[in-house]
Amino acid sequence: MGDEIVEKLPKDIVIYIFLMVPVKSLIRFKCVSKVWYTLIQSSTFINLHFNRTTATTKDEYMLVKRSFKEESNRFRSVMSFLSGGLDDDDLYPVSPDLDVPYLTTTNSCTFHRIMGPCNGLIVLTDKITTVLFNPATRSYRLLQPGLFGCPVGFHRSINGVGFGFDSVANSYKIVRIAEVNGEPPFYCYTMREWKVEIYESSVDAWREQDQVYRQLPNVFWYPCFEMFYKGASHWFAHANTMVILCFDMITETFRRMKFPNTCHFQDENCYSLVILNDSLTLICYPYPEKVVEHEKDFMEIWIMMEYGVDESWIKKYSITPLSIETPLAVWKDHLLLLESRSGSLISYDLNSGVVKQLNLHCWPTSFRIAVYKESLTLIPEEREHSTKCPKILES
Repeated sequence: MGDEIVEKLPKDIVIYIFLMVPVKSLIRFKCVSKVWYTLIQSSTFINLHFNRTTATTKDEYMLVKRSFKEESNRFRSVMSFLSGGLDDDDLYPVSPDLDVPYLTTTNSCTFHRIMGPCNGLIVLTDKITTVLFNPATRSYRLLQPGLFGCPVGFHRSINGVGFGFDSVANSYKIVRIAEVNGEPPFYCYTMREWKVEIYESSVDAWREQDQVYRQLPNVFWYPCFEMFYKGASHWFAHANTMVILCFDMITETFRRMKFPNTCHFQDENCYSLVILNDSLTLICYPYPEKVVEHEKDFMEIWIMMEYGVDESWIKKYSITPLSIETPLAVWKDHLLLLESRSGSLISYDLNSGVVKQLNLHCWPTSFRIAVYKESLTLIPEEREHSTKCPKILES
């Protein structure tokens, strides 16, 4: 179809039709004409398409990252793109599996993170290597590493990673909380301090926060806790008590939220954060290696009815203990997806209490899941090499 014919179609009608079309078809339409290419690539149309999809449909997709052992200390990590069938927990692939780009292939794959989605974008990271990825368009980009070192005799470890969007600066941000302390032979633990590193897509660069956060609580990593919600990233942390540490992406300031009063550090429990019915939700479950006492070691699900108000936590569910490694995500607002201790994916129906084992397996502790809605959101390009486009993973 030539541009002359396309231009005769009323633009408003074209936009209205395109808003009903899935991302995969829109990508093909970009090849029809320059007019359609320009329209579909425009930030205005991308936002209209994403917001309309978000507002009017429940068409969610699932990105599942898992790893398999191929030989001694060598693993293969793949991404699976899934959707639901007639039954909510009947999952089927929407495209072939793809290898995870750039991340390590050793047993450290069990420390991979998937963060997001944020406007349809997801971050894949092993704490050092960072890949920005759009699962709908399969476009991705390896971000340049931050050049942050530490003095001789000290060790720098990244305890927390967050990914979100600054709506004021119109910029995606990645924040890393790094701990610097002594290591052999110096053991200068009295010099222990926290560093906060921020990547900003609008300038395509990392920077350190000017303020040194010596008084931050200890940040701990759980496979399903780091989350962007209500404009802030969240982490599990502990000072004198357990807290949810929050970082506001706009103001770049920290704040803390309390756990429910019945949650204590000495209980030998683990914790996850998920979104359930659009509310921040805390899952408290027995430590995987703990000998479970079925009379008292229940999995508890707490919902924060008013975000940021510590007193608004209510216990919504109390579930008989399951043999799980970790919760992973909530699917369709009522299916809790979990990884079993043997590396299988299982679901728990919050409405009926039915437990099912799904046909997905992995090397134990390597499952990561992100539930997303399709988006045309573009991967920000490198500032110094503007002609260099993000790569596309081929199905």
